[in-house]
Amino acid sequence: MEFLSLILYLLLTIILLQVLHSLLTRTRTRSNLPPGPVRLPIVGNLLKLGDKPHKSLAELAKTHGPIMSLKLGQITTVVISSSALAKEVLQKQDLAFSTRSIPNALHAEEQYKYSVVWLPVSDRWRSLRKIMNTNIFSGSRLDANQNLRQQKVKELIAYAGKCCQDGVAVDIGGAAFTTSLNLLSNTVFSVDLAGLSLESAREFRDLATNITMEAGKPNLVDYFPVLAKIDPQGIRGRMSVHFRKMLQLFGGLIDERLKLRKLQKTNAENDVIDILLNLGEDIDRTHIERPICGWNRYNIEHD
Repeated sequence: MEFLSLILYLLLTIILLQVLHSLLTRTRTRSNLPPGPVRLPIVGNLLKLGDKPHKSLAELAKTHGPIMSLKLGQITTVVISSSALAKEVLQKQDLAFSTRSIPNALHAEEQYKYSVVWLPVSDRWRSLRKIMNTNIFSGSRLDANQNLRQQKVKELIAYAGKCCQDGVAVDIGGAAFTTSLNLLSNTVFSVDLAGLSLESAREFRDLATNITMEAGKPNLVDYFPVLAKIDPQGIRGRMSVHFRKMLQLFGGLIDERLKLRKLQKTNAENDVIDILLNLGEDIDRTHIERPICGWNRYNIEHD
């Protein structure tokens, strides 16, 4: 009850401050923003999004035009819904609009500071993007991994065939996840992180799923930044636990590779981790672990 009372007091304070601020800046704000629906105190236009925001925004655009402003809690948002305006923003004014809004969940373990996905356009961002494009996502690198992809698909087919012979049901989702996981882990570390016929992939799958779920949850802090220090839903706290587990896993693999390189016992696979370690001063340990953490999670989620 005390926690709920604290939240109510905070919301009441936010109401008073927001009303006062809107009264003082209403004329200036309205003159600089495109038209939009009427805003309610505190929540603004949040309630108009509903459970299918993309459809709600399309309906609102029919009334307020292809460019409109919404107030989502404390956050003022401009919504563009026409191809002509999208081209203006994404092509002609791309530099001005390129910096992304960072969800509070990604502040866990300061992950956003090391990922190309979230870094603002800067010298560091350009350097990391160049490293990724040249050494990870280049056509030659993808062609070099063609045999690996074929091998993992053959293993998946063989596993499904064995299940059929044994009369065992195939967990399609689990098998596809494990195949994607092993493809990525071989590309980066030249090792399988899981076996198709084992439960060894479950922990990592649960970890990636938990991160996805936490990052995708509606978070009060994203709409009311004043609550950031409180983290009322505990999303950032849980994300910190998940990120630490993932970083511990990848950190262990990197430590193992460094030991082998020191003893000169590597097989010179020239995989992603070897390439990154060979770059030396161009990229440090932190910028190896963090992007790999985000890169693996993103690819596994979307495969």
